[in-house]
Amino acid sequence: MTTLKSKLQEDLNAAIKERDELRSSTLRLTLTAITKEEVAGKEKRELSDDEILKVIAKEAKKRREAADAFAQGGRPESAEREKAEGELLAGYLPKQLSDDELNDIVGQAVEEAKAAGAEGPRAMGAVMKIVNPKVAGLAEGGRVAAVVKKLLAG
Repeated sequence: MTTLKSKLQEDLNAAIKERDELRSSTLRLTLTAITKEEVAGKEKRELSDDEILKVIAKEAKKRREAADAFAQGGRPESAEREKAEGELLAGYLPKQLSDDELNDIVGQAVEEAKAAGAEGPRAMGAVMKIVNPKVAGLAEGGRVAAVVKKLLAG
């Protein structure tokens, strides 16, 4: 059975052979981040595919934030590069929920939380508790929170 880490390693080797600089450097950095995570605790361990997905998601988010920062700083070529790296990494992640799908899931959770008696500022936490397991890895936390706030504000 191929692990996600070995898939990344194979893709890196292919990218090096093809002299694909963008892919090889992005995958090299991502594998480094995974290795760093593996030795972060008291003892070295293999990360599960789920944990590796979390690392990839974090790396992809970093690229998106950097792309925004470069774009605002008037450095379009750097922004493009970060964006391309982020998109490359997103290819390894589960497909993200569309805005409509996310709105539906959050909408149901809001109903559920209200039915359970959650209201006011406390409702936010109650709704997030219901939503998070359903959207884990499929939508970014900040995006989810924004939709929850919007729907709670009604």
